[in-house]
Amino acid sequence: MNLTHKESDLVFSIMRQLSAPMSHSDVRCNVGKALMQLLDAEYFASYVWNEASQKFDCGININMSVENLGSYEDYYQYHDPITPTLQKRRRATAVSEVMSHRRLGKTEFFNDFLAKDGLCFGINFFAWDRGKNIGDLRIWRPRGSEDFSRRDVELVNAIAPSIVNALVRAQNRATGNPTARFSSQPHLWSLTDREAEIADLIVAGRTDIEICQQLHISKPTVRTHVGAILRKTDSERRSMLFHRLLEKYHH
Repeated sequence: MNLTHKESDLVFSIMRQLSAPMSHSDVRCNVGKALMQLLDAEYFASYVWNEASQKFDCGININMSVENLGSYEDYYQYHDPITPTLQKRRRATAVSEVMSHRRLGKTEFFNDFLAKDGLCFGINFFAWDRGKNIGDLRIWRPRGSEDFSRRDVELVNAIAPSIVNALVRAQNRATGNPTARFSSQPHLWSLTDREAEIADLIVAGRTDIEICQQLHISKPTVRTHVGAILRKTDSERRSMLFHRLLEKYHH
């Protein structure tokens, strides 16, 4: 992907921020501000999925009214035609990929919630760690602007693994748990960054097809990486990877 000088500066700035110790909410807020600049957007919101209560909470926002977001938390998240589908995706997705703007514009969700703050075109990213949705980024452009392009989506996807890692580190600092992930210390097994990323996805229960879709690589490439991972970690099968991970962190 060819980046402009401005885009390159913003991407490197985001990566530097994500490497610094931050709270979970600060990760989402700081990345949200930077992504708004990178994607020429005006609105941002972020939540964390509460599995126990089956709802989004811990909300933060930029340029959205508190009153309107209150209506989302109390009502519209339960009458939302797009977010449940977006939440299942393991990659950044333009809202128009799951529902055309014309169809969305006819819904109560759009007319009585999104349009009240001027939100029109969106792109969402839901961060997942080992099968758990640990936070999301919801970026919107106003009426009169252009919808997000495929290039915009790929920009977010390129940064996404670092966003996930930063959220995981923030959670672990808050709970006092060690960060037991291949991608946190790939040198322990001489893994490449890509191999460590795939190893973590395998531990999270992803299939080859899901890994292909999330990382946008072919199945033969995935299988080549998996073979290298098993060899370097001295694992006879995939199910042993989690035990190899625990062995390293317990010693």
